[in-house]
Amino acid sequence: MIKRSLWGLLFAFCFLIVETALLSNILVLPVVPDLLLLLLVFISFYNGSVMGEVHGFFAGFMLDFLSASPLGLNSLMRVIIGFMSGLFKDVFNADKIFFPAVLVAGATVAKAFLLIALSFFFGEKIAVYHFGESVFWIELCMNTVLAPLMFAFLRLFSTLLIESPKSSSYASK
Repeated sequence: MIKRSLWGLLFAFCFLIVETALLSNILVLPVVPDLLLLLLVFISFYNGSVMGEVHGFFAGFMLDFLSASPLGLNSLMRVIIGFMSGLFKDVFNADKIFFPAVLVAGATVAKAFLLIALSFFFGEKIAVYHFGESVFWIELCMNTVLAPLMFAFLRLFSTLLIESPKSSSYASK
């Protein structure tokens, strides 16, 4: 589990650099897709809630250092999303196009609701989504469309990111 967590954090750091250094500087994009959210949903879906919580905490903590949000906001939000995404492990088949898109769309909506709920505690220090504005809908569409592509890309590294199921030979003895 530690090896998978370290690889996941390395991927998170790379995606964070791409998201903050490259994608945020493209003027054509009105909104930057949340690559860390896509990675978090992938890791927690295939590895379960505990791994999702661990990865969500550390990836969110890295994001907290690079953003203007209060320290711990992204960590808390991503721990909750990692837990919720991990609940779907072994329940659905995510090898198709449809379910990764639905799962990431749900995570994006959960992120928006969590930001609204946490704004009561943090006040005006954080930016929240307004469902009537196009920013939320554009990010939702971008994340949803990128989800199957990102899941297919990350499956190429499944030996590094996905914990293999335990051998049941010891359990039967």
